[in-house]
Amino acid sequence: MGSSQRLASLVQRLRLYKPEEEEDDGGDTVGPAVPSSSAATPRPDGFSPRRAAVLVCLFEDDDSQLRVILTKRSSTLSTHSGEVSLPGGKAEAGDADDKETALREAKEEIGLDPSLVTVVAVLEPFLSKHLLRVAPVIAVLSDKKAFTPVVNIAEVETVFDAPLEMFLKDENRRSEEREWMGNKFTVHFFDFEAGNQKFLIWGLTASILIRAASAVYEQRPSFPEEKPKIKIPPSTTADCYLP
Repeated sequence: MGSSQRLASLVQRLRLYKPEEEEDDGGDTVGPAVPSSSAATPRPDGFSPRRAAVLVCLFEDDDSQLRVILTKRSSTLSTHSGEVSLPGGKAEAGDADDKETALREAKEEIGLDPSLVTVVAVLEPFLSKHLLRVAPVIAVLSDKKAFTPVVNIAEVETVFDAPLEMFLKDENRRSEEREWMGNKFTVHFFDFEAGNQKFLIWGLTASILIRAASAVYEQRPSFPEEKPKIKIPPSTTADCYLP
């Protein structure tokens, strides 16, 4: 099967993707991928977290290997400075849904034109340590050569890509056990080199990529995930947008 056929098949299959867990009452079951800091706000009963979305943008390289576009955040940012992340950010009032948030943020951060990608799935939401409901949006970039990154230096220092399959393997991975809101969970750390640069992919970004790789390759990682499940009610229109 040729490269274009493989991508077309992947697009068709992922469009049928259903979240692993769906709550009967319409709430979300989310797994935080990073620990809360000592100063983090405890979760109040019945809280509705505000929304954010990230873009898991996949493409095939010359060896027909699926890769994902990542960024290293600017060292001048007030939060998560210098960390590896997926393009994305907080929802704005004009965003129709998580897909639009992820696409808008990717265009703002790295100049990715939404017309170049095909959105195929929205995965289970994650809860960040800042109590944001983060929705991973999977999209396929069929022609990588059509995309030339235009970096927003206020937010992004570097754009790079990594093989998606690495997030299912135990190679170059370590982990730490943490506790958050009374739940024990595992924080994953992946070491990755691109050219002469070294990157550490961990926390929320690593957990989202593990989930995305599991969905794309239809297999579990070769290591235990152990993530807590925290039930949150669905957000209303009034409280799902961030200032």
